Amino acid sequence: MNLLSLFLGTLEVTLPVFAMVFLGLGLKRIGWIDHAFITTASSLVFNGTMPTLIFLSLINADLDVALNPRLLGFFTLATLACFLLAWAWAIWRIPYADRGVYVQGAFRGNCGIIGLALAASMYGDYGLSAGGLLLGVVILSYNILSVFILSRYQDQRHMNWRSIAANIARNPLILAVVVAVPVTAMGLRLPVWLMHTGEYFASLTLPLALICIGATLSLGAIQASGRLAAGASVMKMVTLPALATTGAWLAGFEGRELGVLFLFFASPTAAASFVMVKAMGGNAVLTANIIAISTLLASITITLGAFILAVAGLI
Repeated sequence: MNLLSLFLGTLEVTLPVFAMVFLGLGLKRIGWIDHAFITTASSLVFNGTMPTLIFLSLINADLDVALNPRLLGFFTLATLACFLLAWAWAIWRIPYADRGVYVQGAFRGNCGIIGLALAASMYGDYGLSAGGLLLGVVILSYNILSVFILSRYQDQRHMNWRSIAANIARNPLILAVVVAVPVTAMGLRLPVWLMHTGEYFASLTLPLALICIGATLSLGAIQASGRLAAGASVMKMVTLPALATTGAWLAGFEGRELGVLFLFFASPTAAASFVMVKAMGGNAVLTANIIAISTLLASITITLGAFILAVAGLI
């Protein structure tokens, strides 16, 4: 396979995902969707369709293949390493008041939507199943580390610890994984009609979620962003994914396992970062700019990263 056909094959995986993001941006600009639609659709995805998608992907999965403790363990350690590297850089280069926001923006990826969509596009059922299991680790580790780093640099009076802890414990994505694993392990089977209904409902997830991401992008915010937002975005989209993926390769991961890890490491900053910063009294404008810049960068960096790994024969 020549380089051109390999690159076109990579685009076939990444372009549909990012085309939906830019479609959302376009639909918002021409007025076909508005803030009310985005709010309702985002709530539907987070509370309903995405947990259903994760649940169905796990109960249909071969856990002997998808459940890989070594993969989950490496992702956890790599996430912690990326967090510490971003924090060390922030201590050295970032103003004190913005350090927590900077670090969260640099390490917390949108694995639940962008990462999962790309994993499904590249690896089908395996990508959904392995990605769904990884999301359990993602949600716990990202939320715990984010609360820690933001509380380290924010005014404690703005924080409602009970509310933050309750939101993490009640996270629908975590609950979907918690329910699905024992159902799969016991070999329980749902009625066919219920499975089909669930599949119809779950199929709304990725198109709706990607459109909502695009619709929330602000080109004006990107133009107004400063050095901090650009620096955090480059760290999120280039530096940390390169280091973490190299570490995964050195640890012996290859093929679809390395591919899924790369896609999760390389996901742009999570939209949930904005919600947490807002709740904890941080610099929400800086967070929004990081999300916007990293999301736009992702269409280039993820495509090039996947192409480089494919050319090297690693995925």
